[in-house]
Amino acid sequence: MKSVTLSTLRDLKSRGEKFTCLTSYDATFTHLMGEAGIETILVGDSLGMVVQGQDSTLPVTVPDMAYHTAAVARGNKGRALVIADMPFMSCVRLEDALSGARTLMQAGAHLVKLEGGLWLKDTVVQLARGGIPSCVHMGLTPQSVNVLGGYKVQGRGEASERLLAEAIELDQAGTALFVLECVPTELGRRISQAVSAPVIGIGAGPHCDGQVLVLHDMLGMHTGKPARFVKNFLAESQDGIAGAFRAYVTAVKAGSYPAPEHCFE
Repeated sequence: MKSVTLSTLRDLKSRGEKFTCLTSYDATFTHLMGEAGIETILVGDSLGMVVQGQDSTLPVTVPDMAYHTAAVARGNKGRALVIADMPFMSCVRLEDALSGARTLMQAGAHLVKLEGGLWLKDTVVQLARGGIPSCVHMGLTPQSVNVLGGYKVQGRGEASERLLAEAIELDQAGTALFVLECVPTELGRRISQAVSAPVIGIGAGPHCDGQVLVLHDMLGMHTGKPARFVKNFLAESQDGIAGAFRAYVTAVKAGSYPAPEHCFE
């Protein structure tokens, strides 16, 4: 696989070709993902739950993220586009966002992911001025779970128009990528069509430009009930973990994942 850049993803979107993303937190899994053709890798603050054993993503720090981003970068060999999460409360003040993003980029990320909505607009602009592209995570934002009142589907009813309008304005401000989580399928379609930046969905329907899953989820390594959008690809693999990664790539590109049972109406 040739090195994947933001231009690669924009070209795929323009041609209507789907791309894949998985979370990774170390060099070995990252290497296997690259061999399987995964185009983008998210160093997610989900590591707080699946690696550190925390109850949520909130305890994760910028140094935690930098450590795992550096490990992923070493295993990546320049193949996939590496996205690193900005952890809880690291983007509320602009100076913190600039400092944290610089740390993650110097650790090996190609862009940083921010959770929120239109209030991130100025941060997106300032990061871009400094040479740091942003991925904005909208819909269900786990860092705001205490405000949202739990892990619930977002963007229903009147909220759908607000999310759409915010995504369009953030796109115009220069957002390089979007992650859209746990929204109705129709909203996922509308946002993906309305913005120029590629949209990566997780529980956002099949019309998004790409799909992402948490590594442990797609390998069936659950400590509780899996979310509706999760599919165990290891269960179908005839070639272990490497085969599960290849099956995931095949399913996303063929449009068989996500299926209707993985989506919200």
